[in-house]
Amino acid sequence: MALIEVEQLRKTFRVPVRHSGRLSAVRTLLSREYRDVPAVEEASFSIQAGELVGYLGPNGAGKSTTLKMLTGILVPSSGSITVDGRVPHRQRSEHARSIGVVFGQRTQLWWDLPTIESFELLRHIYAIPAERWRSNLATFTELLELEPFLNTPVRQLSLGQRMRADLTAALLHDPRILFLDEPTIGLDVLARERIRGFLQHLHRDLGVTIILTTHDLGDIERLCQRVILIDHGLVIYDGALAALRTRLGRWRTLVIDLDELPPEPITIADAQVMRTEGLRVWLRFDREQITAAALIATVAAYYSIRDLTVEEPAIESIVHTIYANGIGHNTNL
Repeated sequence: MALIEVEQLRKTFRVPVRHSGRLSAVRTLLSREYRDVPAVEEASFSIQAGELVGYLGPNGAGKSTTLKMLTGILVPSSGSITVDGRVPHRQRSEHARSIGVVFGQRTQLWWDLPTIESFELLRHIYAIPAERWRSNLATFTELLELEPFLNTPVRQLSLGQRMRADLTAALLHDPRILFLDEPTIGLDVLARERIRGFLQHLHRDLGVTIILTTHDLGDIERLCQRVILIDHGLVIYDGALAALRTRLGRWRTLVIDLDELPPEPITIADAQVMRTEGLRVWLRFDREQITAAALIATVAAYYSIRDLTVEEPAIESIVHTIYANGIGHNTNL
């Protein structure tokens, strides 16, 4: 049985209807009108223990709403969720003690307390045995380089420091599952890389199951082999990142460095010259029409090549294509 099972999950919010004009405003005050706004519609997926899954979608697609239902914060309108054998919204206390959660825009630390005191309070809240708490804290302090700011009040931490502290807070009680909502938002390059490396350690070495929502597709490329794409509350793709790239990232680029400039403009069958800069040439080709090896052989037959590289399509362009053109609902590769 999967660690996480989601079946026909729906969440609809009732919001008040606003009317313009004085009479309409008075009528609205006397008899409130509402309309239903769907946030998640019939989402279904399962996640096995030990997976690291990217849960992606544009703003308003339903990502955070799904995560809040998985963590027990929100109650589904219909459908079913089980997480490690529990129904999150019915077994909130037990569920909260078994998962870790990090919301990038919010902190679970105490704003005016030194960071270490927040960790000590969490030890009591989760009833973590003292030896286990000390061991975990020592491990995370080393991996996330917490030592310089353990005695600093949370309100004085930089965003990168706070995110590292929040990750530690979410993991001190050894949860099997970690839910992450935009954990690298607003961070600089070094802070992002430090957190990505830490998440790889959790997944690879400790076997923690991780569900990650993010707008930073660099996180997805670095961390995830599987992605679930959601749009307007519907799952439109669930499968391997590599398969998604192969299916929708047909166009690759061969970058060649020539030994000398040819006397005539470069023309290659089955490839398009995108641009040239001195002795460097970018050739765009369709992986379904010709392989990189075949194209390289063709180029080498006509031109003297010093060096070359093959560039894969950026995941950003692939996701943009999906949301612009669609690939069909409930697609599995």
